[in-house]
Amino acid sequence: MLLTKCIHPQLLSALAKLGHGSWILISDGGYPHLTASNPYSEKVFLNLAPGLLNVTQILEVLKETVPIEAAAVMTPPDGTMQPVFDEYKSVIPRVSFEYIKQFDFYERAKESNVGLLIASGDVRNFANLLIKVGFIRHAEGTGNY
Repeated sequence: MLLTKCIHPQLLSALAKLGHGSWILISDGGYPHLTASNPYSEKVFLNLAPGLLNVTQILEVLKETVPIEAAAVMTPPDGTMQPVFDEYKSVIPRVSFEYIKQFDFYERAKESNVGLLIASGDVRNFANLLIKVGFIRHAEGTGNY
């Protein structure tokens, strides 16, 4: 039995292969998954139908599964803030956010340290999110995480 909320076998396997400093891309349903991602990243498709699952729902599970150190969101080319950004901040309030314009975001998502792409069925515009895997501090001398 697992103690985490995440029970998706492929996703758990992909997360186990990431380390501190790796990035996870959670994309919306309109994201160019093949052409704007690291070709070596593992791709997990959770886009069952429009709206299922959305980026926020996936983030809710991931925050209980891996430590999150930083986040970056995709803004439109004009830099307009999107309502969904506040939603993400409410899920991971202690995490700092970077705002990256659309085409720069695509380039960032192609970098070699983006080890996992999770495709959602989110239909909201500019709902794409990069999260950085943090590290777990362990109690000194115990070896426990």
